[in-house]
Amino acid sequence: MSDLPSRPLKRARTLKSEPSVDKLVKEEESQVTLVAKEVSTLVIESQASTIVATDEHEDKVKVERSKSSTMGNETKPKATVPRKKKGAAEPSPDDFPPRASREWKVGAHISAAGGIEQAIPNAAKIGAEAFALFLKSQRQWNSKPLSKESIANFKSRMDTFGYDLKHVLPHGSYLVNLGNPDKEKREKSYECFLDDLQRCEQVGIGLYNFHPGSTVGGCTVEESIKNIADSLNRAHKATSSVVTVVENMAGAGNIIGGTFEQLAKIIDGVEDKKRVGVCLDTCG
Repeated sequence: MSDLPSRPLKRARTLKSEPSVDKLVKEEESQVTLVAKEVSTLVIESQASTIVATDEHEDKVKVERSKSSTMGNETKPKATVPRKKKGAAEPSPDDFPPRASREWKVGAHISAAGGIEQAIPNAAKIGAEAFALFLKSQRQWNSKPLSKESIANFKSRMDTFGYDLKHVLPHGSYLVNLGNPDKEKREKSYECFLDDLQRCEQVGIGLYNFHPGSTVGGCTVEESIKNIADSLNRAHKATSSVVTVVENMAGAGNIIGGTFEQLAKIIDGVEDKKRVGVCLDTCG
């Protein structure tokens, strides 16, 4: 066997070794580090430019201050004039649909929230030819007086929108009971009632509608009717022209005004028949 010629050795194939995991991790870490350094450099440069800009601004402010101080009292700050707030535009009849013109007027009870003058454009909005309103809160004994501005605006808008005062019927407070047998409570009702009549005369309205009252179970119907008529006579003497319009009622319980006979008896007790009328409520 030793005499056999030796076989030539084959060169070993050199396989290209794959990079190790550790090497890949190191390369990625180096790339991340490089990006982080670049970002850091940009941030530092940005901060530096900001600092420089701030320094320049401060220097400019210092220069301006020094100029102002050297001029002494000669430089005075300009007075700032406050801007006037634009008020709401005055309503115009052209902004609303045209109203019908007929002998018998059709309307509704209109909101007067924000002032009695607001009832006029509110009426025009629905095409009302006549309207009712509250001249004050209907659920409070005391209300602030009508302002001069509100009175003037009411009269002006009535003319502008072409409404006639005889087609306006204010409604009285729900608290008023002129038929109350309790003298103190009846007096409180009378004062609230009289205040409404005076408001009517302030704006030139000639009619005023109210609920007559109730016995509250404390007196007879006849006694309550007399209390109502007496209160109307007092109110007529304390005012000059307003016609008090008694509204018919459903007549439930102790309520006065549920029959035409009761309405007639109230009118019989009124001294000035020109100052009393009747409103027929068809909703009862």
